[in-house]
Amino acid sequence: MTNQTFHLAQFNIALAKAPLISPLLKGFVERIDEINALADVHEGFVWRLQDESGSAMLIQAFDSPDLLINMSVWGSVEALKKFTYQTMHKELIRDKKQWFHHIKESHYVMWWIPVGHIPTLEEAKEKLDLLREKGATQEAFDFKNVFEAK
Repeated sequence: MTNQTFHLAQFNIALAKAPLISPLLKGFVERIDEINALADVHEGFVWRLQDESGSAMLIQAFDSPDLLINMSVWGSVEALKKFTYQTMHKELIRDKKQWFHHIKESHYVMWWIPVGHIPTLEEAKEKLDLLREKGATQEAFDFKNVFEAK
């Protein structure tokens, strides 16, 4: 169900096993434009972080250039979940061990934002830190522990 007052922001990170230009990541890199285009037209999609190329892969939010980020805004948890697990995107999740190291801590976070707000990278990093430090709360949560918008 879509909330008229709040949208859902999500931020996730992945630690690449090699530079983006390496043959190891070719299968991932070749799919990014396709997956981004799919997100752009998916029901419930609102916004995604991107540079001039239309992708967020080259946006460096952390010290390591191998730590890739993705941030987007959705109309509801259901819309994001459907995109993540019921579209071609699930193929990237299935194959992620080929391209990315396992991150023991939380690697993604979700939080509610007022409609019209565009989250910043600093805000997203703070939310991920909050989830890692305190576990799921109203301010920062994951798919296993969803909180309703308030």
